[in-house]
Parts: sequence; C-alpha cells; structure tokens
Amino acid sequence: MSIDVSFLGATSRTADTSGTKGPTKELDKQAFLDLLVAQLRNQDPSAPMDSSQLMTQTTQLSTMESLVALADTQRESFALQMRMSAAQLVGQQITWTDADGAEKSGTVTGVSYAGPVPTVKVGDTDVTLDAVSSVAPAAVAPATPATTA
Repeated sequence: MSIDVSFLGATSRTADTSGTKGPTKELDKQAFLDLLVAQLRNQDPSAPMDSSQLMTQTTQLSTMESLVALADTQRESFALQMRMSAAQLVGQQITWTDADGAEKSGTVTGVSYAGPVPTVKVGDTDVTLDAVSSVAPAAVAPATPATTA
C-alpha cells in the first residue's frame, strides 16, 4: 500500500521565530504522528493494518519521546555542572592559553553565565571555562605578626 505524504513536504515542520511553521531536516514527534495518521487514514478497509505493526510504531514513538527527554535532561545537567565548576573557581589560581597561544595565569575574581559556556574573570580578562588548563589554590600572602602596645 502506498501512502500519500505530500502534505508533509520533504521534511517535518517546526516553529520559527515568526511563529509560523517552517521546514527542518529532522523528523520530530509531529512528523511521526502525521505519518501514522496518514497511514491509518489511507489504509485499505478490506486489509487493515496489522495491530502488531501499530503497536510497534506506537512503541517507537514512545521510545523517541523518552530519548528526547533524556537528551534534554543530560544537556541541562551538563550545563549545571559547568556552572557549578565555574563558581568553585572563584578565588582559585588558574592557568589558561589565550587566543595568541600564550600561557597565562591569575586568580579568578568572578564568573559570568551570559554565554553558552561559563566564563571566569581574571583581572580584566574573561576566560571561557573550557580554556582553563590547570587550577591551584590561590597563593596566600604571609600573615604579618600583630603588634601589641
């Protein structure tokens, strides 16, 4: 049996910034459902779809949804780990390689989460977390003895 999927276009549809649907190169949940509905709508009434095929396709949809949710959770977890790692560097001595290939070091004074990768502030320089090559405790100045009068 052939299925007319011309209403799908060559790819699935997703929302763009203007709020209208535009084509992408990925098959998403909606495209999968559209294909399943088209298959059911256009099946031969004298030879309906086998129920095991329907269960297989439904299971595949459920598996796809679970994998997408798992990938989203992993992505969020990784982002949180990067943020926590950046925050723990405040007050630490780090070494990094700058854009010119020179190795530099300094003490982290702050953190920014504005970009996709957290950056740490060393003096006037913002260093991306993935550019840090080593971390050491900040050098502690020797304590001056207290004088009593």
